[in-house]
Amino acid sequence: MKKIVLKSVAAFSMLASLVLGSCTSDPLTSGTEGGDIEDGFLNGLLEESYTLDSRVNYKLTGSFIVPEGLKLTIPAGTQITADASGADVYLAVLKGGEIDIQGSVANPVIMSSANGEAGDWGGLTLCGEATTSAGINAEAEVGGFKYGGSNDTDSSGSIKNLVIVGTGAQINTESQYNGISFYAVGSGTEVENIAVINGADDGVEFFGGSVSAKNVYLENNEDDAIDWTEGWNGTVENAYVKHTKAGFSTVVEGDKVNNNPKIINLTAVSTVGGTALQFKKESGATITGLSLAGYDKNIDMKDAGALSNVQIEGVDADDTASYAAAPTVDPTTWSWIDAELTSEVLLTGNVTADVTLDASKSYLLTSSYIVKSGAKLTIPAGTKITAVAGGADVYIAILQGAQIDVQGTTSEPVVMSSVAANGGDWGGLTICGYATTSAGVGAEAEVGGFIYGGSNDTDNSGSIKNLVLRGTGAQINTESQYNGISFYAVGSATKVENIAVINGADDGVEFFGGTVSVKNIYLENNEDDSIDWTEGWNGTVENSYISHTVSGFSTALEGDKANNNPKFINLTAVSTVDGTALQFKKESGATITGLSLSGYAKNIDMKDNGALSNVQIDGADADTSAAYDAAATVDVSGWSWKSAEL
Repeated sequence: MKKIVLKSVAAFSMLASLVLGSCTSDPLTSGTEGGDIEDGFLNGLLEESYTLDSRVNYKLTGSFIVPEGLKLTIPAGTQITADASGADVYLAVLKGGEIDIQGSVANPVIMSSANGEAGDWGGLTLCGEATTSAGINAEAEVGGFKYGGSNDTDSSGSIKNLVIVGTGAQINTESQYNGISFYAVGSGTEVENIAVINGADDGVEFFGGSVSAKNVYLENNEDDAIDWTEGWNGTVENAYVKHTKAGFSTVVEGDKVNNNPKIINLTAVSTVGGTALQFKKESGATITGLSLAGYDKNIDMKDAGALSNVQIEGVDADDTASYAAAPTVDPTTWSWIDAELTSEVLLTGNVTADVTLDASKSYLLTSSYIVKSGAKLTIPAGTKITAVAGGADVYIAILQGAQIDVQGTTSEPVVMSSVAANGGDWGGLTICGYATTSAGVGAEAEVGGFIYGGSNDTDNSGSIKNLVLRGTGAQINTESQYNGISFYAVGSATKVENIAVINGADDGVEFFGGTVSVKNIYLENNEDDSIDWTEGWNGTVENSYISHTVSGFSTALEGDKANNNPKFINLTAVSTVDGTALQFKKESGATITGLSLSGYAKNIDMKDNGALSNVQIDGADADTSAAYDAAATVDVSGWSWKSAEL
C-alpha cells in the first residue's frame, strides 16, 4: 500500500496565525504539548468550538478531546499527522460534543501517522446518547469515556470523506483502539465516505447505537473490518473490505444481542484466506448484495447461534455456500480515496465485448472471468493478475468464438498467480475452440461444463506469448481438477509461445483434442502430469523443459485414448525424486525427437500394454529398458521470463 503523503508542519508554520481568522476569540486547548491549536498542535481538552484551517498540517501529539456542548469542525483537505506514540494519541468526541468533518471527494480529510503503520496511534472515538445494551452512562474501553442514553436520534455530528491510517494502538492486554469507535452513536449522525487502512484492531466498531454509514473502504485491519456489539441496529451501505495480510480476524464480527443491523452491498476480497462473517452468541444481521472471494470460511456461527439469525439475500445463511457473486461495490469509483489504494481492478463475471487490460494497474481475479463468443481479452506486456485463493471458483475461461491475446515479452512477461502460489489455490486458464476432437462436436468440458469441439482445425483462439502461471489446479470435484492451461479443441491458428506453469496441483497443460502447438514451455512441480493429452490431439510441442523436485507427481508426459501422433521436438525432463517419465494409455502414442530424461525410476510406461511402436523416439520404437539419458536438449538458462512472479 502506498503511504499517505502528509504535508510538513514546517511548510505551513507561516500560516499558523491565519487560523485565528476562523474564530471570534482565542480558543485554546488545556494540557497541550508542543504548542496550542492555533500553532497547529492538537492535544488536550478543547475549550471552545473551533474550526481548523485546511492550510495547516496539524500534529496530533496526545489525546485531543471534544467535550459536551462543543464542536470541532474540520474543513475539506485538512491533514492531521498523529504522533506514533500508541495509546496516548487519539481524538475523542464525548457525549453532547460534535465533530463536523467536511471532506470532499476531491479533498478528503486525512488522519494518519507519518508512516501509516498499524498501531502507531489510537484513532477516532465518538460517544453518543443512543441506546446500548450496556445501559446508560456505560464506560468505554477507550479512555473510560461515558456513553449511552435513550436518544436514538442523537447526533454526534457529521463525517464525510475521511481517510484514517495506522490506528489500533494497544490500550492494555485486553483492549485496542479501532479506526473509528462508535459508542452509542445516534442515527442523527451522518457518516459517509470513510476509509480505515492499516489498523492494528478493527476498522470500525459499533457499541450499540443506531448510527449508519455509507461507502466504507476497509483495508488490512488486523482484527475485524466491521465489528458490532451491544445491540447496534444501524445500516452499513456499500462496504469494500480488502485483506492482503495474513492473520486478521474477520470481515464482519457481530456479538451479543441481535438487533438485526443491516448490511447493503458488501464486497470482501482476501488473498490470504481467513474467515469472512462471524457471529457470536445470538448475534445476526440482514445482508443483501454480498460478494466474498478468497476466504477459507465464509460463515462462522462461533457459539452455535442459529443460522436463521443471519439473513443473506432473503434466506437463512448457509455455512457451506461460497457467496462468490459478482462484486457489488467498486471502490475504483471512490475518488476520495488515494487512487493508488483503489487501483486494484477486480476481474469477475462475463466478458461480452473486447477488453484490454492496463499493465500499470493491479488486477485481482476474484471468481470466474469468462470471455464469451465474439469478445477478445487483451493482456499487455508486464500485466500481473493476482488470483485469490478461492479454489475452483477462480479461473479464466476463453469460450468458443472468443479470443485471448497475451502480449508478454521476454523482459515483461504476463503473470497470473495466487499470492502464496501454492498448488490448487485457484483454477487456471481454459481455452475452448472449434477444432476436431474424438469427443465430438459440442462436447462438454469437465471444467465449467463449457462447450468445445467442431470441424475447424485451423480455428484461432488468439495468441499467448510469455505467460507465467503459478498455483493452479484447484479441485473441481472428486474426479476432476483444473490444469494450468486446458486446451479444449483449440485450433492450429492459435499461437502459444514461452509459457511456464509452476506449482500446479494437477497437470501443467492438457490438450483435449485439437491441433494447437506450443513452443518453449517450462513446467515445474505440477503434481499430476506436466503435459497431458487425450481425444486425438495432434499438435506439436517444441522445446519443453520439465522439472520435478517434489515427490508424488504422476508423469512428465501422459497420452491417452486415440493416437493422432502428436510430436515433441526437444524434450528435457529432470527429476530429483524418481517417478515415471513417459506414460501412454490405451493406444496413445507420439513421435519424440531430442529426448533427454534424468532421474526417473521408470522412463517408459505403456499403461494398458499398447504397442511400443506407437511411440517413436529419435526414429525408433520406444524401449522400456532404454535410459534416454542424452545430454539436455533444452537449455532454459536464457528463459528469463519463466521466473516472473507477482
